[in-house]
Amino acid sequence: MKKALFILVAFSLSTTGFAQKKKQPKTINLFTINKRPVSADEFIYLYTKSNQNKPEEFTEQKINEYLDLFIKFKLKVEEARHRGLDTSASFKKEFSGYREELRKPYLPDSKLADSLVTLTYKRLTEEIKASHILLNCKPDASPEDTLKVFNKMLELRKRAISGEDFGKLSSENSEDPSAKSNLGSLGYFTAMQMVYPFETAAYSTQVGEISNPVRTRFGYHLIKVDDRKPARGEVEVSHMMIRFGKEREISAAKNLAFEIYEQLKGGVAWDELCKQYSEDQNSKNSGGRLRPFGVGAMASVPEFEKAAFALENTGDVSDPFQTAYGWHIVRLEKKIPLPSLQELSTSLKGRVTRDERMQISKNAAIKKLKNDFQFTEIEETKKKVLATADTSLTKGKWKRPLSINGKEELFTMAGKKITAEDFFYYVGKNQRSNTQKPEPYMNQLYQLFTDEKLYEALEEKIIAANPDYSYLLNEYYEGILLFEIMEKEVWNKASEDTLGQVKFFEAHAGKYKAEERVKAVVFNAADKNVIQSLESWISNSNTGEIE
Repeated sequence: MKKALFILVAFSLSTTGFAQKKKQPKTINLFTINKRPVSADEFIYLYTKSNQNKPEEFTEQKINEYLDLFIKFKLKVEEARHRGLDTSASFKKEFSGYREELRKPYLPDSKLADSLVTLTYKRLTEEIKASHILLNCKPDASPEDTLKVFNKMLELRKRAISGEDFGKLSSENSEDPSAKSNLGSLGYFTAMQMVYPFETAAYSTQVGEISNPVRTRFGYHLIKVDDRKPARGEVEVSHMMIRFGKEREISAAKNLAFEIYEQLKGGVAWDELCKQYSEDQNSKNSGGRLRPFGVGAMASVPEFEKAAFALENTGDVSDPFQTAYGWHIVRLEKKIPLPSLQELSTSLKGRVTRDERMQISKNAAIKKLKNDFQFTEIEETKKKVLATADTSLTKGKWKRPLSINGKEELFTMAGKKITAEDFFYYVGKNQRSNTQKPEPYMNQLYQLFTDEKLYEALEEKIIAANPDYSYLLNEYYEGILLFEIMEKEVWNKASEDTLGQVKFFEAHAGKYKAEERVKAVVFNAADKNVIQSLESWISNSNTGEIE
């Protein structure tokens, strides 16, 4: 057997690589432990992986030595399995963590984040100017109420396309409170500033066109795109602000702002005037400097954003202008162009994964998986199962109802039947005390359960296409088991067996004796002359003082 194994391992080295072979030979079992077969393929995988680029290790003697160690390793793992160490909660948690990390590259989520980063960056390179009409519709609205809002929005779109003024339609019909004053105008914005479905619809609509009704968590929107242009990045500015209100009339604030502006033109230092006159207490003592901001960040004060981005050169100063907060003068400190995708990738990925676009895209990927694996729900069983939710579920104390036949099919996928009992078992293991209502919480658990089953089916597909994945997964499984039994039977016992430790020390006392030692005094000095005097003194006398 050992000679045959050596030939197999040597053959694997001579090919383009074990993992790359498209046609695998028929499985050959090396040995069995407790009726559990161990294949030659697994051994070859582990040996070639451990000795990559080491042709000197591919000798019959080396392979036989490794085989002996491999057998001992498998015996220890089987003993751990026999003791049920792989059924403990700690083992399951640790193995589950490794498993999740291992299959991440194969799951839709891993590709989603990267593709969303690329898409979002592409949108960041362009600014959209748009107006909208909003009709409120709650996410949990009934189908009847939802359809009513949707049909009303279709009618408004029809009127807008027929030539009615979009701004007027927004002012008269939109349930966005600001529409009365701004006619639905949102000004310029870029990616990551609007909710994702709204952003996607805006970037998918051409200038002058009106989108189809778009559903967001706020309701339904119609979007009219007024302009598109390359992104201007960010600006950093300083400003002075003169407030108006109860103690000062608008005209008085305006007059003061223009007086300050004339002093600036006359050569008075910006910082001096800012400290003397600006009423922005947070910035007046630092020259009025503000943090850099991009398009849309000052949406509540569009006049300020417009004035800041209109400045061309560092040091340029705007004419005085009015906002809802007062009269302002702005000076440009610098313009900051949009960084490259490479520079922005890490921070953008963090923002994308926290944004709703990630969940929306993940839901789309799950939908595709359901289609790929022919996922089919049995609606009648699903309704029965979800209806079993009660207050005990949100306390984490829910128990499987005996009134429902657990053998009923809940859904089918990838040729497998998943029963109500499978779901009940999952709920029992994963329920946690929380503040949700029982019905939505049960529905949430059901969604997580179906996702898990889809991922299991996907993992089976991955294993079939990538044998190395299966071996690597088994490595983690057996490695954790080996650690568990070694800790239990060797390391912990050794640390607790004080009599054994004494006996071992006595048997090997010679190894713990100090070798030849020297009694010495170490002198340190920063001055080399002191060291030389000390050296001379030590050489000539064992007593006395250093002169």
